[in-house]
Amino acid sequence: MRLLIIDDDSELCQLVADYLRPMGFLVEMEHEGIKGAARAASEVWSAILLDVMMPGCDGFEVLRRIREKSRVPVIMLTGRGEEVDRIVGLELGADDYLPKTFSSRELLARLRAVLRRSGWLEQQQPAEPNREWVVGPLRLNPETHRVLLQDQPLQLTPAEYGLLVALARSPGRVRTREELIEEIADRQWDGLDRAIDMHISTLRRKLGDDPQKPRFIRTVRGYGYQLVPPTTP
Repeated sequence: MRLLIIDDDSELCQLVADYLRPMGFLVEMEHEGIKGAARAASEVWSAILLDVMMPGCDGFEVLRRIREKSRVPVIMLTGRGEEVDRIVGLELGADDYLPKTFSSRELLARLRAVLRRSGWLEQQQPAEPNREWVVGPLRLNPETHRVLLQDQPLQLTPAEYGLLVALARSPGRVRTREELIEEIADRQWDGLDRAIDMHISTLRRKLGDDPQKPRFIRTVRGYGYQLVPPTTP
């Protein structure tokens, strides 16, 4: 995954690059807005991190130039965090916004979220075979997005469905809260572990699952959650 950082803060760029490179990103940097805009529009990137406050050509002008030629996902970075900046950036075509107080984990989660929304991650992965995951009376069809409990449709929110799919992709494997946040993160999550716990709790209620004697979702204390191994249909 090729990532371009356009930011005049070279120290911040290096810190971000050092964190993201082990995560599979090929990170390159530009510290001037005009040069960054030219590279952004002329080369193929998976996503772009773009600073708002740069001398000469600011992030808004860079974004305008990028959007004239490319729909590459762009996350704006700002040291001010003012609402007007966020509104202007989003209206110009930014995909997300982060204040420069962001944590490394939140940055990674937001990056993966915009890549999913753009369809880039799906293009890089082989299609899953059309099959159902089955755990006792629970059936989940990833092709149709239907979830059945004892042959009755289950009404789940997008967050609950995303969590169930994330767990079902690796049945029997313990998934950490960090992994779940990174896999399904969107603006609603804000990188909070408590959000995962809350949605797991509501999901369990809909499944009629007892945390003390789980049929579906098991808590591994101090680590995360696990979908009990499925049976073969």
